Amino acid sequence: MKTPVFAIDVGYGNTKYAYRTASGAIATGIFPSLTPLAASRTLSAYGESVFSARKVAKIMVENIEYEVGPDVPITAAYGRTGRALTDDYVSTDNYAALLFGAVHFAGVTHIERLVLGLSVHNMERYSAELKRQFVGEFDFGHGRVVVEKVVVIPQPLGSLVLAASARGGDFGRDDSHLLVDVGYYTTDWIYANGFKMDDNRSGGIPGGASQVCQRIAKLISRDEGEQVDDIERIDKSLRERAPFYFYGRTIDLAPYVERAAPVMTGVAIEMQNDVGRLHDIRSIILSGGGAALYGPAIRRAFPRAVIERIDSPCLANARGFLIVGEAGLARERGAA
Repeated sequence: MKTPVFAIDVGYGNTKYAYRTASGAIATGIFPSLTPLAASRTLSAYGESVFSARKVAKIMVENIEYEVGPDVPITAAYGRTGRALTDDYVSTDNYAALLFGAVHFAGVTHIERLVLGLSVHNMERYSAELKRQFVGEFDFGHGRVVVEKVVVIPQPLGSLVLAASARGGDFGRDDSHLLVDVGYYTTDWIYANGFKMDDNRSGGIPGGASQVCQRIAKLISRDEGEQVDDIERIDKSLRERAPFYFYGRTIDLAPYVERAAPVMTGVAIEMQNDVGRLHDIRSIILSGGGAALYGPAIRRAFPRAVIERIDSPCLANARGFLIVGEAGLARERGAA
């Protein structure tokens, strides 16, 4: 399938993608950003009459097979889930495997414009590299894929564009907003007047949901006297408000979230130091999978500001990337 614009938000926590269907609707998908090495044997195939088939794919990068997809295991022995929590994430084979996984699950074979996002503090360092790396012809184990052009934008810009699109005429060109994108590994913010970004009041730092989960894991380890590595399970329990089991016993995570509050407060204070008191903005727009977790800390940092949350915050950037890519492609075609 050929598509004019394909948008992928390869996050540290989840990989999200969006594209326009033949009917004009926006199709989206999401799966965990986990890339365990593909198993050398598939015993589960012998039990297919009993077990449901898993939605995963083997993706080949540099002659190594990784397993990616919605049903990839979120737990592994000693925490080896294939999660990459490093600042040079976009340069890793894990990142490439997740990107190609999104292309595979969407069934796309030819992309005119691939739109990707980067953390604000990594834009200058990695944007040119991404544009070079993912242009051309590729075969990651599922046939040939062609990418004609790559566009890289600051991650929070996707959510800002989506918010403006949803509001229509209510999003004034002279209105100022602070868009805060709380991801799995980083928190990024953009101060914008309409669509004019203020570089001096925009930024980002490592500090997202994973740091809270890591802190909770350390606290549980100390209380239980045994190492806890299951930050993926902790994250899932927090997001879904589901029980967290430890040797068959349910552990209430709410007290641990309170004890991990300094992690979130530190990020909010860092942002506060960068943007000021925000008496001049119309609202703070919260996006990203960690928005609910960090919301109270951001409220304490900016007690008088109006705070709004984007619907389906996990998918907001990918959907916004698609809008940005389509607008850019339309301008190019108009100029031609």
